[in-house]
Amino acid sequence: MSSMTVLQSILLVTALAGTASVLVAASCSLAMLSKMVNNMVSLSVGILLATALLHSLPEAFSMEGAKPQFLFATLLAGLLGFFLLEKIALLRHDHHHEGDGHHHHHGHDAENAGRSGWMILVGDGIHNFVDGILIAAAFMADHQVGIFTAIAIIAHEIPQEIGDFIVMLNAGFSRARALLYNLICGLSAVVGGVLAYFFLEKAHAAMPYLLVVASSSFIYIAVSDLIPQMHRRPHWVESLRQTVLIACGVGFVILLSLLH
Repeated sequence: MSSMTVLQSILLVTALAGTASVLVAASCSLAMLSKMVNNMVSLSVGILLATALLHSLPEAFSMEGAKPQFLFATLLAGLLGFFLLEKIALLRHDHHHEGDGHHHHHGHDAENAGRSGWMILVGDGIHNFVDGILIAAAFMADHQVGIFTAIAIIAHEIPQEIGDFIVMLNAGFSRARALLYNLICGLSAVVGGVLAYFFLEKAHAAMPYLLVVASSSFIYIAVSDLIPQMHRRPHWVESLRQTVLIACGVGFVILLSLLH
């Protein structure tokens, strides 16, 4: 691929990754959103794990100059890093609710809800910026890996954006405002992708390590965040549906690799 084609791909895919999940969330009713979340979580697990283990990691280990011991150390550091980031986010999260025994001034809960909405937006903006960097690094390593990385990111963003959209509506945002602000945050993926393209263009030695970081984020999200959500619904019928959807996610990634 030419240099310009790579940049065009990064622009197109980061814009899609940053906005597609937001538009899906905004276009559905609350009842439909809650139903979609469960199915999308299971499907996302299959896509995330298959992308990380069948494409990104093999590509990273096959790149010239990549040292397996350093790549495994990067994978370990990535997993622990995402664990610490999530811990920090959880520690900063405000769990106040009505009837908790604390005395607050009138309107405290509305203010609290509003702050939670803005915190969601800030967190999403940073998250999408990092996603843009990972997508750009993947495309600069290999076009096919870039496509799979983008698909995996979009897949796990849809249930996350649905949940965030519900939180923002509960925080007092109108549908129009929630959509507008989420789209603006989503476009931070484009900023991250463009900056990564220009700063990483000559740093090819960093590519395998960035692919491993992307893989560690996919594995951590699937194993730490999504699979525990699935275990909260232990009924055998639901478990069968989850297994089928995971297999569909894996099969989707494999089919794309065979067709590409």
